[in-house]
This record gives sequence, C-alpha cells and structure tokens, in this order.
Amino acid sequence: MSNLHGGDFSNKIDYVFKIVLIGDSAVGKSQLLARFARNEFSLDSRSTIGVEFQTRTLMIDHKNVKAQIWDTAGQERYRAVTSAYYRGAVGAMLVYDITKRQSFDHVARWLEELRGHADKNIVIMLVGNKSDLESHRSVATEDAKDFAQRENLFFMETSALEATNVEPAFLTVLTEIYRVVSKKSLVANEAESGGNEALLKGTKIVVPGQEPIPAGSKFSCCGS
Repeated sequence: MSNLHGGDFSNKIDYVFKIVLIGDSAVGKSQLLARFARNEFSLDSRSTIGVEFQTRTLMIDHKNVKAQIWDTAGQERYRAVTSAYYRGAVGAMLVYDITKRQSFDHVARWLEELRGHADKNIVIMLVGNKSDLESHRSVATEDAKDFAQRENLFFMETSALEATNVEPAFLTVLTEIYRVVSKKSLVANEAESGGNEALLKGTKIVVPGQEPIPAGSKFSCCGS
C-alpha cells in the first residue's frame, strides 16, 4: 500500500477527493464520518438533517490528499439531494448495519442509484457497520462478501463505536482513488475508450489475520 499518514499541512493540497456516504438511515454513517474525521463517537446520535461534509487531509505517496466526505440522511424525504450529492464523487462508502437485515437488503437499490448518478469509475466500499454488536448480527459476513465480489466492491466490517476498521476502510478507498487518478494522469494521452476500464482492475489488499482474497478480486474483507 502507498505511504500513508497524516498530511503535512504546511504544503499545498495536491488532490481533493470527494467521497459520499450512502445507505439507510441509522446505520451509522454520521458516526463513521465523525470517527474518521475527528476521532469522535457520540452515543446521543440524531438523524442528519440535509447534507453536510467534513474534511481530513492525509499524505498518500508523498502527496497531500484532502478527503472531502459528504454525509446525508438516508430517509426517503431527502432523496431530492441525490444528483448534487453524487456530483463529482470519486469514492463511496455504502453502509449497512449488520444487526438490521433490511439495511443490507436495501444495499442493491443504493448501489443502483449510486451508479446511476456517479462516475462509472467511482471506487466503492461496502461497509457492514456495528460489528461490536456481534450477538445481534442478522447479516452474515459471507453474504456481504459474496455481494461485494459479485458487484466488484471493496468490503469491510467496521465499528464506529470501537473504532474498528474505520480508518482502514476510508484509507483503502482513498488509496485506490489515488492509484486510479495517478494512473489516469500517466495515460492521459491514450484514447479514452481504451484506457478507463483497465484502470479499475483492483489491487489485492491483504489484511493481517485474514485469508488472502483470490487474485483479480477488487475486494478486501476485514470482518471481525
């Protein structure tokens, strides 16, 4: 993986990557954002009203990358924000709650909406949140892993409460975006038709303690 740590804020920003959080309401999208952007978690969590974004600057491969992470409530009445919400996004965290089967069942619909509005090269991470509530699990890790493999998504299970895999999930997406963008700049003179598809052939990411994912799979599982 690329050299990745806190950004050098005295230097200019080399890249700004917009990442959107999507998924049903109350799956923990805002908590994941608070944990990644500010290392906070609030037990008194209320529904997000409208749209907000937070930023965090990191260094990837000696470049200062500002992650601009957008959060909106998942309730149907806010769906009017979608086209503006997705515009310009290069990454997405598609979040469900491992204790709420319905939130996982809705993932396919969210993915369809995302792909309908966003750039076709968007990097997507399927996130099974609330892994700290293992005793209440209603979505098997294997079910999510199979869906992610079918749809060519990255996948991790996280706990915003315990800060488990939150950082790796965001950094995996940001690093993959950087890899795609930097390769795009190298092949900028190639014909558009020939270049783009090959760029999203994912790199294999092996997380310590997990079984390696078969070669060619754009997918990382870090379930607890």
